[in-house]
Amino acid sequence: MAEPFADGAPEEIRARLALALDVDDIVEARRIARLLQPWFGVAKVGLELFSAAGPEAVEAMIDDGFAVFADLKLLDIPTTVRKAARVMGSLGASHLTVHTRAGTDHLAAGVEGFTEGAVAAGLPVPICLGITVLTSEPADANALDQRLGAALAAGCPGVVCAASDLDAATRRAPSLFTVVPGIRPAGVAADDQARPATPTGAIAAGAGLLVIGRAVTAADDPRRAAAAIAAEVSAALG
Repeated sequence: MAEPFADGAPEEIRARLALALDVDDIVEARRIARLLQPWFGVAKVGLELFSAAGPEAVEAMIDDGFAVFADLKLLDIPTTVRKAARVMGSLGASHLTVHTRAGTDHLAAGVEGFTEGAVAAGLPVPICLGITVLTSEPADANALDQRLGAALAAGCPGVVCAASDLDAATRRAPSLFTVVPGIRPAGVAADDQARPATPTGAIAAGAGLLVIGRAVTAADDPRRAAAAIAAEVSAALG
């Protein structure tokens, strides 16, 4: 009997899965992305790839048919954050991360700049994501509460948080778009993640977008690993 989604996942599943392209070479990033595109609709461009290839990394992923999650974790004075976010919006990124730890003004600048850049380029309004408490960090209820407050005060439409923090986030603001990194299927090593979650656990907790990296890219058979994750997400969604 054929495995579910062996040849690819439906669009509604692909839209819930972001492929973390944590490499320092745009050619390798595109190779990985194209290999796994049947299961992933979003490509995450983080600091490593962006440092290596710059805006080309975003443009290449868009050209290849992905929505782009620009995980740059911006943290600077509001003017600089606004200008950097405006550039990312004009490039066509669908999501951009900005740290909430600097407070409301800093995050609001990111939200406004990202939107301004997209609108000026004639693109749909994107989603600025406030980074709360990283999944590589221990749980911190006080920090989470403060950072969620900053995100809401800044008009941030989404946040990045651990699956274990989703309940607190959605209780504060049920309409928040939520992104959960650190996804590890059962039996896969946690690596540097202090608070990993299975795909089933994250979906059950209310995650909107799951970020998957080494669980597929470091697998012996990346395509099979991707198919298994897509099948698990589909089952969790019912």
